[in-house]
Amino acid sequence: MIYDCLIVDDEMELAESTSEYFNLFDVKSTFVTSAEACREFLRKNTVSMLLLDINLGGESGFQLCKDLRQTTGIPILFISARSSEDDVLIALDIGGDDYIHKPYTLRVLLAKVKAVLKRYGNEALPEPTLIQGGPVQIDPNLRRVSLNGVPLKLKTMEYKLISYLILNKNRVIPKEELFTAVWNDVFAGDGTLNVHIRHLREKIENNPNDPQYIRTIWGIGYAFEDK
Repeated sequence: MIYDCLIVDDEMELAESTSEYFNLFDVKSTFVTSAEACREFLRKNTVSMLLLDINLGGESGFQLCKDLRQTTGIPILFISARSSEDDVLIALDIGGDDYIHKPYTLRVLLAKVKAVLKRYGNEALPEPTLIQGGPVQIDPNLRRVSLNGVPLKLKTMEYKLISYLILNKNRVIPKEELFTAVWNDVFAGDGTLNVHIRHLREKIENNPNDPQYIRTIWGIGYAFEDK
C-alpha cells in the first residue's frame, strides 16, 4: 500500500492518535512502534516520509535512520523529548531533515508534514472529503458542521471532538485517547470532556438525556453510534 506518512514511535497511544489526526485531514498515515517493525513495513509498503522517534526501546532511531539512508532518500523528521543540541546535530548529520521536540501540537505537526510532502513532490494532497455520521455532516476543508443540512455553530473544541468521534464512529474511544487527540496533550479532565459532550448532545440529539448517537460507555469513554 501507499502512505503519505509512517510514524515510528514506541509511545503507542501518541503514535496512534497522531496517525488518526493526520488521516482526518487526508494525510494517509499509519504507525509502528519499533525499528524492526518499521523495516518490515517498508519492505511491503511505499511511504513518502517518516516521523521517527529517537528512543525505540531496544534500538535507537539514530541507527534506524543511518540504515534507511543507505537505501532511501525520503524525508525523515525526528520527533523526540530529548532536547540537547548534540541530539539535534546528530539527527541532522545522519540524514534527518528536521527535528521536532515533544510535546508537540498536532495542528503544527500536521502543517509541517504537509509542507514537507508538498516540497518533496506530493503536490496533489487530496482535499479533505466530507465526513458523515448519522445526520451530522462535516466539511474539514471549511471546518463546517451541519445537522440534516442545517449549519451548526460549534466552538473550536466542540468541532474537534465531534470530528474525532465521527471519524472513529462505531468504536469505543477511551477518555484518555480523547484528551490526547482532541486537546493536543494539554491537560483536560473528566469535567471538561463531560461539558463538551453535553453541549454536543444538546445540538445534535433529539433527546440529549437519551442520546441516540453520542453514547456513554461507562467506565471507559464514548462512542458515536451510526447504525
